[in-house]
Amino acid sequence: MAGVDEAGRGPLAGPVVAAAVILDDAQPIQGLADSKQLTERTRERLFEEIRAKALCYAIAEASVEEIDRLNILQATMLAMRRAVEGLRLKPAKVLVDGNRLPVLKVAAEAIVQGDAKVPAISAASILAKVHRDRLCLQLHELHPQYGFDEHKGYSTPDHLAALQAHGACLAHRRSFAPVRAVLDPPA
Repeated sequence: MAGVDEAGRGPLAGPVVAAAVILDDAQPIQGLADSKQLTERTRERLFEEIRAKALCYAIAEASVEEIDRLNILQATMLAMRRAVEGLRLKPAKVLVDGNRLPVLKVAAEAIVQGDAKVPAISAASILAKVHRDRLCLQLHELHPQYGFDEHKGYSTPDHLAALQAHGACLAHRRSFAPVRAVLDPPA
């Protein structure tokens, strides 16, 4: 059974990231939980442990261009499908966090708040979040004026102020209203 979750649906910048994980019952991982409930340090530690102990895992993205072209929901489903298809082992069933399912070639079930209920989904949540946070640190290196290292692309007052001051960079999602407003201000 594979657990699937995503990170980065809400931010104004960067890709949406999904992960799929098949855990190894013979190597249990202590402390798995919804990534949002864990400290950054704990997530980082668990990220390495999941990668070391899982039977297999895959991390996939949908780009800013895909988000703008498809919409965020469809881009999220695309990233999830890519993550499942990237698994080295084919799962008998896929459990997805939330209330919607990507189109998959295997049996799947959506589980609301699955990241807090199903260890494999918790593991996927952690992989997706840590991977995306690391991408935001790389974005910060390229565009320090936006503060991606702090807000991770979310619509914080500091990020909105940076958007007003500097305009949008290539990492910004042009289909999101606050970015669109900066690119095409009302007359």
